[in-house]
Amino acid sequence: MVGEEMMMMDPSGLKAIGAGLAVGLAGIGSGLGEKDIGAAAVGAMTEKEEMFGKGLIMTVIPESIVIFGLVVALLIS
Repeated sequence: MVGEEMMMMDPSGLKAIGAGLAVGLAGIGSGLGEKDIGAAAVGAMTEKEEMFGKGLIMTVIPESIVIFGLVVALLIS
């Protein structure tokens, strides 16, 4: 009996792991992309101060990936 109980997996636990992976991996990917974009935006602003608005917009775009990961996590749970 003990061996049989250990073989059964709780579906809610697996859903929580999947939701955590969705948000976590989306956040890591977004952070890696935002790092390079932010460095390029700062470099562009040192040459032309008018590039601040475009650099800010380009820095915010990868954050939408995290929002999509959060939506997927909410749909899983």
